[in-house]
Amino acid sequence: MKFKYKRYGQGILRPVIPVEVRFGKQSVRYEVMVDSGADGSFFDWGIAETLGIDVEAGERVSVQGITGEPGDCFRHSVTLVVGGHEIAVPVGFMQLPEDGIGAVGQEGFFERFIVKFDYQKREIELKPTTNL
Repeated sequence: MKFKYKRYGQGILRPVIPVEVRFGKQSVRYEVMVDSGADGSFFDWGIAETLGIDVEAGERVSVQGITGEPGDCFRHSVTLVVGGHEIAVPVGFMQLPEDGIGAVGQEGFFERFIVKFDYQKREIELKPTTNL
C-alpha cells in the first residue's frame, strides 16, 4: 500500500495515512502520522470519546516527547483498519494541541508492517508482515 505525504501549514510534508479506528460497534476515520521515532501509538482524547471509550479507565502511562516535557496518556486496545488490514493496537489517548496529529509508532504498528519512507517520491509504503 502506498500513501502520498500530506502537506501541512507552510509546505511541511508529513507521512500521514488515513485509518479507521474501531472500538466495539463504533468507528471513526482519522489521519495519523507514521512516526518511526514514537515508541507507541498516540491519538487525541476526542477520538476515544467519539468511540465511547471511558478514557480514564485505561492504563495510565507517563510519556514524554522530543520536548522532554512529561505527560500522561491512558492506554486502550483498539482496532485499526489500514488499507483493508485490521490490526489490534494499544493506543495512548491524550490531549493533543488543537493542530496536533495522532501518530502510530513502533509497538503495535511497525511490528505489523514493513514501512518504507521515500521523501523524494513524497510517499510512504506499507507492506503487511506475517504478524497481522
